[in-house]
Amino acid sequence: MDGVMNPTTNIISFDLTTTSLRDVNHYLHHQVSPGNHIDIHHPNGAHNLAVGLQEAIAVDIHGHTGYYAAGMNQLASVTIHGNAGAGVAENMMSGRVHVKGFASVSAGASAQGGLLVIDGDAGLRCGISLKGGDIVVGGSVGSFSAFMAQAGHMVICGDAGDALGDSLYEAVLYVRGNIKSLGADAQIEPMTEDDQAIVANLLEQAGFSHNPNDFQRVASARQLYHWNADAKQDY
Repeated sequence: MDGVMNPTTNIISFDLTTTSLRDVNHYLHHQVSPGNHIDIHHPNGAHNLAVGLQEAIAVDIHGHTGYYAAGMNQLASVTIHGNAGAGVAENMMSGRVHVKGFASVSAGASAQGGLLVIDGDAGLRCGISLKGGDIVVGGSVGSFSAFMAQAGHMVICGDAGDALGDSLYEAVLYVRGNIKSLGADAQIEPMTEDDQAIVANLLEQAGFSHNPNDFQRVASARQLYHWNADAKQDY
């Protein structure tokens, strides 16, 4: 079933109280063209909404989403005007996903490209196994965020929970607030001019006005890159 076209704005609207999730996702995959703007109303926590989009379209979701919203995104710009459940923007490849509210666990997990913006707080394991994407969190993140993050950047405007950056590889984290504890092999390093430029750029893209000088850099100490039999698991 096709959506309703607003002749004034050229926005195509769907209402999930009258159109099935399957039909909406089918439309997003098979009937859109680059430049289309889609509005989705009354998502009511639906899971797997707007997953795997491959066109340069704009999608506005007006309400809260369930698991894996906007996962595997390519090219699309998806805005969630509410909170997002577990795994929002999981394995994102490119494009932009913006959560106007809060995000549950594993936001941006394994993201390989693109930008994830979360205006509020993010739960546990935000950015776990990050592989090249960028994440900006306006609030705080839960424990084990950026666990095994391999590439990309995470800007945290609030606080960070326990074990931030545990087993970190080449991703770099920037934290404005307090860090409850660092994970194995993560360490605080001096901010450079390049770091300040990266933070300033990501904050601008996310629409936040914080001073980049207020952030700390967290990166890998690179002690876990090779097995050390003498360490006896004490790193």
